[in-house]
Amino acid sequence: MRKILFFMLIGVLSTINLYGQSVEFEQYKLDNGLTIILHQDNSAPVINTTLMFHVGGKNEDSNKTGFAHFFEHLLGKETKNMKSGEWYKILSSNGGNGNAATSVDLTYYYATMPSNSLKLGLWRYSEIMLHPVIDQEGIDIQREAVKEEKRIRDNQPYSRFYEALKSNLFEKHTYKNPLIGVPEHLDNAILQDFIDFRSDFYMPSNAVFVVAGDIEIEKTKNLISQYFSEIPAAPKKERKIILEDPIVKEIRAKEYDPNIQIPAVIIGFRTPSMKSRDARVLDLISTYLSDGPSSKLYKRMVDKNKTAIEVQALNIAHEDYSMYAILSLPLGETSLDELTKEVEEEIIKIQENLISTNDYEKLQNKFENQFVNSNSSVSGIGSSLAEYYTLYGDANLINSEIEIYRSITREEIKDIAQKYLKINQRLILEYLPENQKK
Repeated sequence: MRKILFFMLIGVLSTINLYGQSVEFEQYKLDNGLTIILHQDNSAPVINTTLMFHVGGKNEDSNKTGFAHFFEHLLGKETKNMKSGEWYKILSSNGGNGNAATSVDLTYYYATMPSNSLKLGLWRYSEIMLHPVIDQEGIDIQREAVKEEKRIRDNQPYSRFYEALKSNLFEKHTYKNPLIGVPEHLDNAILQDFIDFRSDFYMPSNAVFVVAGDIEIEKTKNLISQYFSEIPAAPKKERKIILEDPIVKEIRAKEYDPNIQIPAVIIGFRTPSMKSRDARVLDLISTYLSDGPSSKLYKRMVDKNKTAIEVQALNIAHEDYSMYAILSLPLGETSLDELTKEVEEEIIKIQENLISTNDYEKLQNKFENQFVNSNSSVSGIGSSLAEYYTLYGDANLINSEIEIYRSITREEIKDIAQKYLKINQRLILEYLPENQKK
């Protein structure tokens, strides 16, 4: 109960309205190439530590998939000085919590804890880099853990749509590969394959370490030097972006899911990098179409016409290319073709007309609120600083990205809808119950 009350208190104290205020931070590099970012906020006795590597599913060989996600498990479990499964027990007993995650673009580990546990956080993440255990026994254990995770995911309704979307929108780029990997690839991999993958991507020059919260900058710098300076330097592996040919003809595909009874239709588009201005405009468009009961698609398809149980537009942002997807589930006897037609008509409206001034102002207000919320806790600030540095090369976007959204005009929204949401550039993916498979 004391821990619950502690984190309730921290939640209240650390939720600070930062609107109009910049997030101050200090960024520097250690001699071994590790980038350090420190943010001091002494308003509550809590800190966040985030270690992020610039490696994800896209960095894998298409014949050896799942390694990045596998290493999230492997490095997150055992080190030379800590047995497998011990970290979260230690963290919890010290009043903290944390986790790890892998995407197609990055892998990261994070923990939020009382500020008097700073040394614990520094020790933990230096251990991942300095004393990982990569041996046959650990690999065999994590193989089974990954397989079990895949089984759990595959048994969740609609869980396969993301991978189906990627595999149909990309032909050459490694985004097409399943993030969790092909089980046979991990089964067939030998110990040296894992050792090589670690040496290729988990060096200091391919990582950033962030400490945010109740710290003293100079003291924290000294401690970081003690914990991280011994990690050996290694050159960062250069990577060439795989270019896709443009989509010039509508793609039709089907995916079957044994865990659903209601079919869905997903209209997908391949769109530009999350780092582009166009990607931010597409963020606005997805919010305009389906964010909340007052959005255009929801009002039309769910409220008024009652043709859909649910409809959602998503700008799925990635580093090299992004994906734009509109998913809808039919109500009653509504066909998937009818849903597709309704979505298409709403897209055409954006392409042919400027959105209203009132709708534009609502969009801007929503993004202002999102900006404030994302920077309202030390955990949010820690992950944002790490992600902006890793994927954009500019941690200060935590302060300046909102200005990009503010500067987007109604005319740009119309132009970007015309440029990327074309019929001849789209994927129509029917997501169907397994019993409809012929």
